[in-house]
Amino acid sequence: MKKDHTTDADFALTHVADSHRKGFWPMLVVMLGFTFFSASMWSGGKLGTGLTAWQLIATVMTGNLLLGCYTGLLAAIAAKTGLSTHLLARFSFGEKGSYLPSFLLSITQVGWFGVGVAMFALPVQKVTGWNIHALILASGLVMTATAWFGIRALTILSFIAVPSIAVLGSFSVGKAFTDFGGLDAWFSMVPAEPMGLFTAIGICVASFISGGTLTPDFTRFSKNTKTAVSTTVMAFFLGNSLMFLFGAVGAAFYQQADISDVLLKQGMIVWAMVILGLNIWTTNDNALYASGLGFSNITGLPKKWVVLANGVVGTLAALYLYNNFVGWLAFLNTMLPSIGGILIADYFMVRKRLYGHLDKTRFETIRPTAILAWAAGVAAARVIPGIAPVNSVLAAVGVYLVAEHVMGLIKNGERPESEAA
Repeated sequence: MKKDHTTDADFALTHVADSHRKGFWPMLVVMLGFTFFSASMWSGGKLGTGLTAWQLIATVMTGNLLLGCYTGLLAAIAAKTGLSTHLLARFSFGEKGSYLPSFLLSITQVGWFGVGVAMFALPVQKVTGWNIHALILASGLVMTATAWFGIRALTILSFIAVPSIAVLGSFSVGKAFTDFGGLDAWFSMVPAEPMGLFTAIGICVASFISGGTLTPDFTRFSKNTKTAVSTTVMAFFLGNSLMFLFGAVGAAFYQQADISDVLLKQGMIVWAMVILGLNIWTTNDNALYASGLGFSNITGLPKKWVVLANGVVGTLAALYLYNNFVGWLAFLNTMLPSIGGILIADYFMVRKRLYGHLDKTRFETIRPTAILAWAAGVAAARVIPGIAPVNSVLAAVGVYLVAEHVMGLIKNGERPESEAA
C-alpha cells in the first residue's frame, strides 16, 4: 500500500511537488545560509596563521572549486529528481542499505547541532555570567522549535542571518586593516609556522564536505537544474570563501585563530554574540533539518517528530558533545565523502540519469557494490596521502564503477575477462 505523504510540506519520504519548487533568489538565500557556517571562520583562522595572503586566496579558491564541483553535481541530481540525499541513496545502496548513509549523515548532524548550541552558549556565559545550563537549554529549544517548521523557517532565518554575518565580517576585516596598515601589511606578512598547501586545501574541503554531501536535502526544492547548480556553486564560492576570509584576516593580524577572541579584541563582542548567534542558529537548523530527513528514511516516522527528538538529544548532550565529540566528528567526516561519490557515479554513469518514481521502483534490499565502494572510500581517506576527502570521493567512484561492471557480468552469467580461460 502506498504511503500518503501529501500533508508533508518537507517531502521527507517522497519527491518534492512542482508546486513547492522555488526560484533563484529564495534558493540562493537558503544555500548562502547553508554555507555561511561559523566553523568555516574557525577553519579560516587556522589558515590565517599558517599561510601568506596569496597562499590563503589560492587555497580557498581551490578548496571551494572542489567543493563546488562535488556539491554542484549533487545539486543537479536533486533538482532533477526532487529527492533528498537519503532517498537518492536507495537507488545505489538499496532500500535497507540506504540506512547506512542516513545513519552516518544524521548522527553527524545531531553531533554538530549539540556542538553549535554549546558554541553559542559558552561565549554568552563568559560575557554575561548567566547559568550555562539554562543558556544551553533555552537556545537549544528555540533552535529546535524553528527547525520544526522546515524549509520555510530556514528561508526566513537565512534572509536575516546572511546579510548580518556579512556586515559583521566586513566590519571586522575592515577594522583589522585599519589597525594594522591595510592590504599591504596583510600581503607582506609571513607566518611564523607555515602550513603546507595540501594540508591547507584539505582543511578547506574537510570543513564542509559532510554538509556538502547533504546538498540534495535543500536543492531538491529548486525550480530547475540551472537554479540548483548556480545557487549551490555561487554559495560555496561567495559564502564559504567569505567565511574563511573573515576568520583568516583577523587571525593573521591578531594571532587568534578563534573568531570570538578576535571580535573581543576589536570591541565587538556584543554584536558578535547576536550575529554569530544568528549564524549558528541557521547552521543548527540546517543540521536538525537534514538529520530529521535521515532518521525519517530509517524509521518511516514524520520528519517533524524526528527533528524534535534529535533537537532534545543534541541539547541535553551539548556540553559533552562540545568537549568530547569534535574528534569523533572528524573521524565521521572521513566516512561521509564516499557517499556523495557513489550517488554521483550511480546517477550519471551507471543509470545514465534514469531514476524512476519512488512508488514505481522496486528497490533491492541491500546493494553490496555500494557498501564495498563506501568502504574503499573510507580507507582511501585514511591511508592515501593528499587531500583526504578528494581521495575518498575518487576511490568510491572508481570502485563502484568497477564493482557494478563485475556484478553486471555475473548477473549475465559471464566472468570477467581476467578470470576467463
